[in-house]
Amino acid sequence: MKHIRNFCIIAHIDHGKSTLADRLLELTKTLSDRDMENQVLDDMELEKEKGITIKSHAIQMEYVYKGEKYLLNLIDTPGHVDFSYEVSRSIASCEGALLIVDASQGIQAQTISNLYLAVDHNLEIIPVLNKIDMEAAQVEVVTDQICDLIGCDPEDVFKVSARTGEGVPPILDAIVEKIPAPKGDKDAPLRALVFDSVFNPFRGVIAYFKVFDGSIRKGDRVRFFNTGMDYEADEIGVLKMKLVPTESISCGDVGYAICGIKSATEVKVGDTITSQDRPCSSAIAGFEEVKPMVFAGMYPVDASKFEELRAVLEKFQLNDASFVYEPESSLALGSGFRCGFLGLLHLEIVQERLFREFNMDVITTVPNVSYKVFTTQGEVMDVHNPSGMPAPTLVDHIEEPYIRAQIISKSDYFGAIMKLCLDRRGTLTGQHFITADRVELNYDMPLSEIVFGFYDQLKTVSRGYASFDYHITGYRPARLVRLDILLNGEPADALSSLIHEDNAYDFGRKMCVKLKDLIPRQQFDIPIQAAIGAKIIARETVKQVRKDVTAKCYGGDITRKRKLLEKQKEGKKRMRQIGTVQVPQSAFMAVLKLD
Repeated sequence: MKHIRNFCIIAHIDHGKSTLADRLLELTKTLSDRDMENQVLDDMELEKEKGITIKSHAIQMEYVYKGEKYLLNLIDTPGHVDFSYEVSRSIASCEGALLIVDASQGIQAQTISNLYLAVDHNLEIIPVLNKIDMEAAQVEVVTDQICDLIGCDPEDVFKVSARTGEGVPPILDAIVEKIPAPKGDKDAPLRALVFDSVFNPFRGVIAYFKVFDGSIRKGDRVRFFNTGMDYEADEIGVLKMKLVPTESISCGDVGYAICGIKSATEVKVGDTITSQDRPCSSAIAGFEEVKPMVFAGMYPVDASKFEELRAVLEKFQLNDASFVYEPESSLALGSGFRCGFLGLLHLEIVQERLFREFNMDVITTVPNVSYKVFTTQGEVMDVHNPSGMPAPTLVDHIEEPYIRAQIISKSDYFGAIMKLCLDRRGTLTGQHFITADRVELNYDMPLSEIVFGFYDQLKTVSRGYASFDYHITGYRPARLVRLDILLNGEPADALSSLIHEDNAYDFGRKMCVKLKDLIPRQQFDIPIQAAIGAKIIARETVKQVRKDVTAKCYGGDITRKRKLLEKQKEGKKRMRQIGTVQVPQSAFMAVLKLD
């Protein structure tokens, strides 16, 4: 055990985590030159395209230090706030962390929030200053920021360039020297924490775990503690670039197990694996239950594919433990699922991955957050979507979730950011200058206000310099109303939203204007109305496509034309009563992009 080191790499978005991981893999010769590529651990097409890490990736390296061989288990983590659950799971299975800060950008909001996560788990922090080869690098200034943040000496900060490899080798020595070996009792009953899992169509569920006590051998009978299910470990091994089978995995090490589990619901991330013969008395404290921030409905484009979508979501949840779903039905879209996400980027990535990995095309409804509704009978209801809202006469008051937002930016954009937050009903709770030109602002804001385009607007007003992080603080009373969109007099429940009273008129008008452009013209007029209860607050009309029925009358009495027009008018009236309006998927997506 004393030759094992488990560590993860944490940082803000785009500070060079995956690039540093590449250099460490090169130095330890884990991969041959032929297999080496940029961001080698980001194995999803989507990660390469967007240049972000979505999943945390574990890999084992071998390193010789002072004549002794050490096993280094590295976990590369995502940087975006929407994937912070991946980071918390990685941190739970490590004893140390490399904290990377970009020398040209300095400390950002996500750097601080990931650092607090690591400190809560008592991890040994090794500070690394990256991108020192950039022209805009402020090495001394940012080194002082790091020293202020974690209370270390300037000599303790490693100054590297992950792109060129300059200054990287001493980090490997520091990992061996500074990060403690895993603790655990190798003679105790087996206890292993499942920190990730994937579904393989040929081999079933593959569970990734870290052994805290005891050891696991190939062919052992194992039990999953929370589900109580027993299996035989057909294959166990370590995580190199591919899965490498071994005979046993001992205390403190990280590995994978294939037990021929066919059903995705039988493995939960955060569960404890123990042995069937000598079960452990208590499970390992996993990670806190993930709380979805944003809810949206997902429906199959073809209604007959509902069961197929259920099977796909089950398999997908294995690979993304922060995604939750439950069945629901809608008048307009039929049967589907109510899904919970950690943020809008998460929603976008999930939709894209379902299409690419499972070839599943889905319709996504307008995202919203969950509210607590207090009824006049004294009951409390959790409302995730507007259609579940009781009648206005039964509602006593509504409470909405609030967040504490932490924004770090250059002081030049101070005014623009304050205006943006005030427009979004934010209340300033604190501000302090980290350095002469960097300011940290803390705001209390309703979560519903940051769901729609807040992050994009923040990046726009700060020219990409502001960084943003948030956590839920609780619920507060709010003046909310349900805004319905009526198409041809029928409510389109997928477009309904719960919105603050002051913003309802503005939002309703914008929705009507946007839908007017997107809904195709029919043979009859389509009124698009925004309504609160029975009160219509905005209206637009999609004009009908008219056929020139009088073309064949080229002379004679005007009454002949009049008669044909009256006949057409009757037909239009009848058509309007039975006509239905199809809402294209682009309309749902456009609602998310309302400026």
